[in-house]
Amino acid sequence: MTTVNDRTYRAAAHSAMVALRQLLTLLASGASTEQFTRPSGDADTAHLPPEERSLLEDATRIALEIRRTLDQHRRREAELAALFDTASDLAALRDLDAVLRAIVHRARTLVGTDAAYLSLNDPVAKDTYMRVTDGSVSARFQQLRLGMGEGLGGLVAQTARPYTSADYHTDPRFKHTRAIDEAVLEEGLRGILGVPLRVGKRVIGVLFAADRTTRDFPPEAIALLTSLADHAAVAIDSARMLEETRSALVELNTANETARAHSTALRRAADAHDRLTDLVLRGATVDDLVREIAALLGGGIALHDPDGTEMARTGTAPLAPSPQGITASRTGGRAVPVDGTWVCAVLAGSELLGSIVLTSRADLADPDRRLFERAALVAALLLLLRRTVAEAEDRVRGELLDDLLTGHKTGGRHDGGSMALRARKLGINLSRPHAVLTLDTDNEPRSHLFAEAVRHARSLGGLAGIHDGHIVLLVPSSDPGALAAELARDLGKAAGAPVTVGSAGPATGPEQLPGTYTEAGRCLNALHALGRTGDGSDIAGLGFLGVLLGDRSDLDGFVQRYLGPVLAYDQQRGTELVQTLDAYYTHGASLSKAKDALHVHVNTVVQRLDRVAQLLGADWNSPTRALELQLALKLHRLGSH
Repeated sequence: MTTVNDRTYRAAAHSAMVALRQLLTLLASGASTEQFTRPSGDADTAHLPPEERSLLEDATRIALEIRRTLDQHRRREAELAALFDTASDLAALRDLDAVLRAIVHRARTLVGTDAAYLSLNDPVAKDTYMRVTDGSVSARFQQLRLGMGEGLGGLVAQTARPYTSADYHTDPRFKHTRAIDEAVLEEGLRGILGVPLRVGKRVIGVLFAADRTTRDFPPEAIALLTSLADHAAVAIDSARMLEETRSALVELNTANETARAHSTALRRAADAHDRLTDLVLRGATVDDLVREIAALLGGGIALHDPDGTEMARTGTAPLAPSPQGITASRTGGRAVPVDGTWVCAVLAGSELLGSIVLTSRADLADPDRRLFERAALVAALLLLLRRTVAEAEDRVRGELLDDLLTGHKTGGRHDGGSMALRARKLGINLSRPHAVLTLDTDNEPRSHLFAEAVRHARSLGGLAGIHDGHIVLLVPSSDPGALAAELARDLGKAAGAPVTVGSAGPATGPEQLPGTYTEAGRCLNALHALGRTGDGSDIAGLGFLGVLLGDRSDLDGFVQRYLGPVLAYDQQRGTELVQTLDAYYTHGASLSKAKDALHVHVNTVVQRLDRVAQLLGADWNSPTRALELQLALKLHRLGSH
């Protein structure tokens, strides 16, 4: 028989099973949270034993957890579906503005906010500016610009991290500025979420979702907006590239049409460019380049340096480039017509390296004009290469000149062999006689004078440099005085101011050069002291003063310089002109005393002195010449003993 306890147990079990079935039914129907508490609170389950009632409560709790999990999955599924729909919508869009509007609208819809907006970074202005808004009513807000690190959006743009604020106005974490706060206040926004728009590691902007009430954005909302921002960034970048591609295609089509219309001219230009570039790579000279350009364009070509000095010319008479034409070409970056010729500035960046002139082509068509301009570019390349090589060689030459003039030593002794070897590598044979010339000028700056000095030194096969504040030349020469006079004249014209040149030598071998340089310096100082600024000479050319200044004085050379013609006359004819001249000066330039000392008639003395005047010049008895002749006579007497 069934006992009362059995019936009670069966009734309790039945009530528990009914309650569990209700929980499962609620799960299946998606009931609300409040409904899940009903099965455990029904009267039928109130009389359950404690063990069964505890099990029922556990089942209710598990059912609620299952429901929350299902809700999360459903919400995630809905978000993913929305993201896929967004990605599909964005992929179908081709206009950048439409892409941006779609992004902002979908962000507002997905996150469920009062407004959404998007800013793009401006790499030039170094800030981020409002580009598109959805749900905004404030014109000031729609035109807002945020500096990097300013406000919530500026911080997102700077750090590439999402930021959220439940109430932006009272949030001290952000750098508040008056412009930003007033715009946000006018829009009425409080709760704001901002996430970066990233393409790779590059941040291109910020995507925002905002409410006009305080709002805490949960991690799910941040993740959702971040996912949308990732899709949006790719879409924005794709739209940009598409616009750029469209522009490029339009330009390409235009270029293709132009190319088809001028295919022959373009092929000619490409061939010309190859020919000109090949010239430069083969180490051609400016003359070679000018001839090639003239052959390509069928006209005369002249190449000038920045000062207008001609560097090369072919097919045309000498001509000066138009300063106005060079300025116009330099400003516009194009060849310009000037009085029946074409002028193009030869530039390296903004630096003027020279100019190139085309003659006999007044009707220059566009293809040939571009070829002429390309030729100017190749000329610039050649001149830059030449300058680079020249500067490197000048440094080497300058270092060698310094060592030669200072008497470079190795191990306490002059290293003449090493310096001679270095000189031979530069094409300079120090075993030949060389002159050392020191020059200066009051004209400033001296850069042009130095450039001319270097050019002269190169043309003479020597060296030039700056030493002890003076421009110094070392050049092969057996006549330093004549060379100094010539350089003073030529360099003075080039510098537009007097150039004084003191010289010494000739010196043979590196060991003699330091002393020769010192003597050239004394000669330069003596020229200034004698009032001969703008002149050039060596010690011997300074007369008796040179004898006093020279530490290697050539006494015989001095005598020959001033008495040579008279000595030669006496030797050839057996006369006594030197003896007569000596007696004349010894007795105070008195004819009567001289004839007594010589034991001849006074007319004989007069006749002999007339012959001296014929040999030495009419000014032989001027004060300066007389002093020099007397010194030469004394040295001659000393040398005769």
